[in-house]
Amino acid sequence: MAPYTLLENIGAEISIPENGILSRTLFSDEALKVIGFGFSAGQELSAHTAPMAAMLYFVSGEAELTLGTEKKLVHAGAFVHMPPHTPHGILAKTPLAMVLWMLKQVTS
Repeated sequence: MAPYTLLENIGAEISIPENGILSRTLFSDEALKVIGFGFSAGQELSAHTAPMAAMLYFVSGEAELTLGTEKKLVHAGAFVHMPPHTPHGILAKTPLAMVLWMLKQVTS
């Protein structure tokens, strides 16, 4: 077994549903969990928090990203790092592919 994980095209690992949100774990170990999300246009993950640090990378599409009390319009290529307990939410303006990294060992 190889001591690494290689995804040659992370965008190809994410399916965008015709209606709804699909998520798929792309990698998980004791320190890190990586999840790919596909959103159809108009779908939303309402604002919530997590007890661990997290990072988002937007692979394709456009979304309204809520970070605390701020709303930002983000496009493919956008990246954000969030400390533990940062309120965040996502509203897909177009079909959207996004990757979430959850840093399991960075908590408060």
